[in-house]
Formats: sequence, C-alpha cells, structure tokens
Amino acid sequence: MKPGYLFIATKGYHVDHYDFILDAIARGAVCVVTDREGKFSVPTIVVSDLFESLVSICEAFYEVTTDEFSFVGITGTDGKTTTATIARNLLNSYIPTAYLGTNGFYCGDKIYPTNNTTPCIEELYYYFSLAKNDNCKVIVMEVSSEALLYHRVDSIKFDVIGFTNITEDHLNIHKTIENYRNCKFRLASLTKENASIFINGDDENCQMLTVNSKISFGVNSNNNCVISDVKYCKDKTLFTVSYQNHNYSFSSPFFGLYNVYNVVLAWLLAGTFSTPYESLVKDVCRLSPVRGRGEVFYDKRGFQVLLDYAHTENAILNLLQSLPSVSRVIVVTGAAGGREVEKRPKIGNVLFQYADYIIFTMDDSRYEDPREIAEEMVGSHKEDKYVFIRNRQDAIEYAFSYAKKGDIVAIIGKGRDNYMAVFDKKLPYSDYDVIMKSLKRI
Repeated sequence: MKPGYLFIATKGYHVDHYDFILDAIARGAVCVVTDREGKFSVPTIVVSDLFESLVSICEAFYEVTTDEFSFVGITGTDGKTTTATIARNLLNSYIPTAYLGTNGFYCGDKIYPTNNTTPCIEELYYYFSLAKNDNCKVIVMEVSSEALLYHRVDSIKFDVIGFTNITEDHLNIHKTIENYRNCKFRLASLTKENASIFINGDDENCQMLTVNSKISFGVNSNNNCVISDVKYCKDKTLFTVSYQNHNYSFSSPFFGLYNVYNVVLAWLLAGTFSTPYESLVKDVCRLSPVRGRGEVFYDKRGFQVLLDYAHTENAILNLLQSLPSVSRVIVVTGAAGGREVEKRPKIGNVLFQYADYIIFTMDDSRYEDPREIAEEMVGSHKEDKYVFIRNRQDAIEYAFSYAKKGDIVAIIGKGRDNYMAVFDKKLPYSDYDVIMKSLKRI
C-alpha cells in the first residue's frame, strides 16, 4: 500500500483484508472498497460483490478487458509450465502470443517475474495491459487449482483449455482428491461456447470430466489423438501421432514419455488457432529447453547435471524412470514445509527405488525443520544410500564432488525458483546460480 492508493478489502484463504483497512488508511489509502459496513476516516464504498467490483476497477485502471485476447488455459498437477511454454513458443511464430505462469510473464522479448503460478486478479490485469501494449493477441496461461478455488480467472472466457493430468496434490488446501479434481474441472465452465477441451485420455481422473465434447490424447488406441512408436534417442525423442485421419511424425528435443504428452497437448492447443498441424510438427524440433524443466548441463569431469522442478510423487517417478539405466543417478532434493506431510514417504519410496544415491536437503522448509522433513521422506528405509545436508548449496556441491564420469546428478524440486522460503521470508536463492557457479569453478 502506497499513499494515494485505493484499498480493496478482499478475502483470501488465510487472510481477511477487511481486518487491515485501518492499517491501509494509516499507510495512505485514500479510499476503501469493501463488502461490509464500517466507519472509516476515508471515503468507503460498500459493494455486494467484491469480485465483480475488483474486475471492473482493474479494467478501468489498466484500460484493458479480457475480450481483447484469445485465451489458452492449461491446468493439471504436473506439466503445466512445460506445456504452456511450448504452446506459447509454437503459437508465437504465427500470432503474437504471451505466456503467464510459474516461470513468469513472457511478452515479446521481455520476461516479468510473477509471485504465483496464476497471480491474483489485480496482477492479472496488469499483465494483460502489458500484453495489450505489446500487441499480443493470445495469452497462454497456467491455471492453478488455487486460482480456480479463489475465482481469480472467473472474468476470463477461455478459447481452448487442456488438462495435463490430475494426481494427488495440494490436499492441505483441498482436503480430498475429489475436491481437488472438481476444482480443476471448474476450468471447463470458464470457456466460450465452442471452446476446444483437450484431456489426457490415459489419466483416470481426467477421464471423469463430463462435458459435451472433449478431445482425448494419449497412447491408448481409444483416444481421439493417439501417440505411438515412441523411440528415445540420445538427444531427441521420436514418436508418431494419429489425429483426424492423419499421421504426424515428431522429433522432439524433450526426453521422457511424460514430455511426449506435454508436447502433444501443446501441439493440439496451438493447432486450434488455424495454425497448420504439419508446420507445427516441424517447429517442435527447433524448440529450446523450458527453464527449470529438464535442463541439462555438462560437467568437465564427465557427469551430467539435470535441473528440474519435479516435486510431486508422479513427477519425480516420471523423471527418474526416463533417465538412462546405464547411468548412476544421484538425486538432490527435499520437500516443502507446510505442505502435505502424507506424501513425503511416498516420494521417499520413489527415490529409494530409482536413485542410486540421495542427498536430502532443504526445500522451502518454512516453519518446519528440514531434517525432520527428510526423516519423514526416508520413512522405514534402511538402505545406506543417502545423506542429509541442510544447506542446499552445500548439498549440490557435495553431489558434484561425489559424482563420477557417466553419472547424472538430478537436482529437483525448485527448478528456476529464485528464493528459499524460510519461516515467513523468501530468501534469495537459486539452484541454477549454484549450478553455474559450481561448474565454472572446475
């Protein structure tokens, strides 16, 4: 809050901003918008629907409406960032397209940081105004379950949406997988009348989406879009897609079956904008890596470094299963504090099954002890193939000193995050920076 600002007393999951009106006034707020009566020393506007009022205010303040763009919405537990980034990069060659998600806001040749996968309403409209100023016509968005739960995107009518997968996650907020799944499904109600809806047809939860028309993709032959003949090469993945009575041969720079799904969904999403499917297939082979997702670096001592955001049981399983079996896999990871405790031993089981050596460390520990989090991940495992190193930078450097020629050091959980959440602070920290500094010292 700055002097001269308007304060809108919205209500969040943990915080009711009505309780901060007096503080906002003390900081210089000159007007208050709220949905409850109260006597304050500045003009106060009481409205019946804070959401509608907030949207109207944002439209007027930023001089932009959602009607000025076509929107692509992507939701799911894993793969949103990769899919959204690929879709944006494919589309941007044909139509000026922006990306909004975990990795920030990409518009033209600029990248703006974001605080959330799907920002709050007032931040969304700020980014929309930047897109308008840059003459973007399409916005590809990651849509999180929390954004759907708190109605952040209710003012948008999506032209096309895609579901990557739905597995157990964020149950600290949603409580049950049913609630989480149904919250994801809300995205289908925020579409235009003739919107295209793509689902992962191999995912049991995605199959439960009940809409009049949906297009399924996957390896099972009963899907509308069928993936087949997947072949993994050293620096690319080859596969075939059968869709609308045509066969398309892909050469993708992304490794792993899970990325085949991500590429195919991005290709389908981009193809709804009258972009030729065959041309998009050719564009796939020229794509660059997605920041913090499967980024590979090479050390002079002969081992590879893999940086990835994987932090759910499913994402970690998919990632580790995709790595070459001939290599020794060393994993540096932890689990976030203040999140689902019950998933920690499940993640630990995956790590002990697929990793040759595990270095447990801190990962946004917040108010929890990183060592206790690591012990919960270890669970009942007795194997002598892990160590705990509290400081994450020290853990990464230890992994590099432990690695030998031919090994893969997988640093997972934070991707390109630029902070470490400790207690109530976000301290500057970056796995990527640590990796770059460590490799350059060799």
